[in-house]
Amino acid sequence: MQFHVKKMKTQYSSPIQYQLVNEEEKVEININEYLGKKLSFKYLGSIHCVNCGRETKKSFQNGYCYPCFQTLAETDMCIMKPELCHFDKGTCRDEEFGKKHCFIPHVVYLSDTSSIKVGITREFQKVTRWIDQGANQAVAVWRVQSRKDAGTVEVFLKDYLGDKTNWRNMLKGLDVEIDLESEQERLINRLWEGLDALQNEYGLQSIQELSADNVTHEFVYPVLEYPTKIASINAEKTPLVEGTLMGIKGQYWILDTGVINLRKYTGYEAEFTL
Repeated sequence: MQFHVKKMKTQYSSPIQYQLVNEEEKVEININEYLGKKLSFKYLGSIHCVNCGRETKKSFQNGYCYPCFQTLAETDMCIMKPELCHFDKGTCRDEEFGKKHCFIPHVVYLSDTSSIKVGITREFQKVTRWIDQGANQAVAVWRVQSRKDAGTVEVFLKDYLGDKTNWRNMLKGLDVEIDLESEQERLINRLWEGLDALQNEYGLQSIQELSADNVTHEFVYPVLEYPTKIASINAEKTPLVEGTLMGIKGQYWILDTGVINLRKYTGYEAEFTL
């Protein structure tokens, strides 16, 4: 099959189900069925922007050409740093996009990806977000009314928790005992004064603590064997990637020859042999 790469679709089950998406032929392949089997991924040297479709020599922010990267609201600096939202200054690149994607309920969450971290996401897609980052477990702690509010809370929490995933440790499947419920309670007890101050500044409805019995989601990934050492495969340097599929976690294929992040190659034209 020859098509442009997209991030894999996922379904929350035990284990997580992954689909490889071939938009050109409107086909979705259940990649879980190929665990333990040999497959290959061959980069054909062509990249097309996921927005406008033009060919580009380099991909920006997971699939965009440079002109789109410079002009689209979904590639603006505030997507990566929501606290820098400039909608209220009248300089949003696309106000309709902002209203639809940024001024909707978001959650601030804790997740375990081999260590505990804080993150934000739109409330309706929280489970997908947790799967894509390879979380072992996750819980939504606060609901906020906009992406900017979520970013403000996240920045406040960064002094106490990390906000990055150590992807190498995540792919090693390190078994670290983390009690997210206890961590949630400890964090709230420690930071309630600062959070109250933020709530007073931005409004009573801006930051809402979710109930103490909010569900902690746990995730089981389709992995036959985790690697002890991580060898990352760069498809531009090694266009033909081959190996036995030992597992899938986050948006990574774990092969017996190394690991590859499929999402990184969104928009790349490739040939898949399964």
